[in-house]
Amino acid sequence: MPDAPAPDILAPDILAPDILAIEGLRAGYGAAVVLDGVSLALPQGQALAVLGRNGMGKTTLLNSIIGVTARFGGRIRLGGRDITRLRPDQRALAGIGWVPQERNIFRSLTVLENLTAVATPGVWNAGRVFALFPRLAERRRNLGNQLSGGEQQMLAIGRALVLNPRLLLLDEPTEGLAPIIVAEVLDALRRVIRDEGLSAVVVEQHARQILGVTDRALILARGAVVHDGDSAALLADPALLERHLGVG
Repeated sequence: MPDAPAPDILAPDILAPDILAIEGLRAGYGAAVVLDGVSLALPQGQALAVLGRNGMGKTTLLNSIIGVTARFGGRIRLGGRDITRLRPDQRALAGIGWVPQERNIFRSLTVLENLTAVATPGVWNAGRVFALFPRLAERRRNLGNQLSGGEQQMLAIGRALVLNPRLLLLDEPTEGLAPIIVAEVLDALRRVIRDEGLSAVVVEQHARQILGVTDRALILARGAVVHDGDSAALLADPALLERHLGVG
């Protein structure tokens, strides 16, 4: 079969109730299995928090969705379409936007150039990103390497948004940021998810702050799902948070 997918493979299935469905995923790096039989379903327009202690497979789950891990079994569907065998670039074309923990902005380009260089037609453009993050509007002519860590994170989120994805993946979006910047980033994510209805999967170490943004929560332990439920219910259950995450 040719590597390039047929056009209908990338077309959204408007009847699919789930934007993301993963069935029995076994994946890892090289010969090592990190995720062992992970299954989940995320309805259209909802956000999922992926939680767990360090080394439990959270980032590997995101990497598997974007297609950069070794797959040993299972299936991944985006909007009802099987993307399991698609390359990472084909998955991006299918509608997956990614904000990696490393941010990976273009440091030699200005803020505006970072946004316009990758933009695709849709509701999100540089102007809307500047409205979401006024700090970036003030620094639109600054180079990427002239931004603070928090501003780089905002730019990384904005750059993913101007791709106009159907599903946004974020890996530790608040890691290492000052509290005031964390509040701004969380407020922006809340607006994008709640007001705009953009589906998202957010890996986060700080459970309490992200559970107020997402609809559902998944907890991973040793590469397997040990909890899958409502975010508000998990936030209200300190015993469960303590047992799985060490958070009282």
